[in-house]
Amino acid sequence: MLLNCDLGESYGSWTMGMDAQVMPHIDQANIACGFHGGDPVTLRRTLALAAEHGVSVGAHPSYQDLVGFGRRSMVHSAEEIIACLHYQVAALEGMALSQGLTVAYVKPHGALYNDMMASGEVRSAIMHALAQYHRPLPLMLQATPAADAHRSEAGELGIELLFEAFADRCYDDDGSLLSRRKPGAVHDRERMLSQVRQLQSEGTITTVSGRVLPLQADTLCVHGDNLEGVQAIQAIRALVDGN
Repeated sequence: MLLNCDLGESYGSWTMGMDAQVMPHIDQANIACGFHGGDPVTLRRTLALAAEHGVSVGAHPSYQDLVGFGRRSMVHSAEEIIACLHYQVAALEGMALSQGLTVAYVKPHGALYNDMMASGEVRSAIMHALAQYHRPLPLMLQATPAADAHRSEAGELGIELLFEAFADRCYDDDGSLLSRRKPGAVHDRERMLSQVRQLQSEGTITTVSGRVLPLQADTLCVHGDNLEGVQAIQAIRALVDGN
């Protein structure tokens, strides 16, 4: 199972995450494209780190919301969503090509990601954006019981999907992530590693009420916002690699 992490989200004098410490332990770097974080120098440095460690690069576009870190939903037409994605992905791709790298996939950020999972209209606009890009790009989205329907939607447009699970989040009974407003939404280290073992060995997760749901994931989302997060990623890496 691959590990992916959101990186390159610092902006100006504001630092977000521990990118240099995280990069050696992951397979896929979801790099911010400037709309919620990630200034040009940060993007350039993050791409250089990815190149140094042989990490695959993905675009991490969002709503245009620097103040809210892309966590606030915005009402956009399909045309606006398509244009916003093309703008952000193209910016990252140009910088990546300058360092001999290729953007391999797209994973929306924050509210745009949540809206994609909740709204067929938003998801359709995002899929159309990737299908209409000058070269179709795979879309990373959450693995849920609706994965077959999502795969069918993408197939009609000729794009691939990468399904991700979350190492540190508790799942609700419908296969969605348990709201952060509810107790137990974020796992401690022991429960997180237990969930990773279950995903890897059985292809299932145990929900908040104890239900066991099948979950076929291509990649596992991890977070390295602080030293504890980096240490957790190291533990997950060792577990996934069988060490």
